[in-house]
Amino acid sequence: MEEELDGNLIIIGGAEDKKGDKYILKKVCSKLKKEEDILVIATIASETPEEMGNEYNKIFGELGIKNIKILNIENRKNAYDKNNMGKIENASLIFFTGGDQLRITSLIGGTPLYSKIKKLYKNGCIFVGTSAGASVMSETMIVTGPDDESPKKCTLKMAPGLGLINGIIIDQHFAQRGRIGRLLVGIAENPQSLGIGIDEDTAIIVKNSSEFRVIGSGAVYVIDGSNIGYTNVSEQYPEEVLSIFDVKLHILKNGNRFNILDRLPYSD
Repeated sequence: MEEELDGNLIIIGGAEDKKGDKYILKKVCSKLKKEEDILVIATIASETPEEMGNEYNKIFGELGIKNIKILNIENRKNAYDKNNMGKIENASLIFFTGGDQLRITSLIGGTPLYSKIKKLYKNGCIFVGTSAGASVMSETMIVTGPDDESPKKCTLKMAPGLGLINGIIIDQHFAQRGRIGRLLVGIAENPQSLGIGIDEDTAIIVKNSSEFRVIGSGAVYVIDGSNIGYTNVSEQYPEEVLSIFDVKLHILKNGNRFNILDRLPYSD
């Protein structure tokens, strides 16, 4: 029997079902008291924030959420605005949409809004991110890298994320865009971190940064590089194909769990 969601961080691999059963978005809404709690849609990553905000506003409204606010940050000045700070002040859930993850960190990093977001998360506010909004949740995020090709030694661009969860690197649209190569490069460069690739219409619910449960129609791939025996990663000859030995890969489906601290998967 499936348990209720018990974590306050939900990371979606993008392209979650918005027209059919809306399984993942229904699960998100199940975390809220629909008549009372405030859900904030953060469109910071999007180049078309109004359109994105309207789309999710309609969906969450149809799913019964009564109090919805839209947070759009178009420049760093907006991240100092008291009205924008007020939008998240009493939020029970903040939903980060897709777009460009570097927009999120570059627009709000170091601002009062960023500090408030970190404080809200620490105090139990639920954070949800899809696509770019997923990648930004970790302390180190993938910004760009080649899809659907052999991994290269040093062709990945990474940057600091929001840091809501440490010790992992998230990649999204994973199987659909053939991103295993670039996540392997990310782990070769950061073997202390776990690589977590999340398929579309699939999510992980993270509890206390110590374990997660998989929900949705696709798979989640966990790459553990802690026992790497050899790698040729270096800045020299960056276009050379990556060579890496002794990497561990786990593939999880709906209902499977993973203990982040012990780096162990398990099923119900």
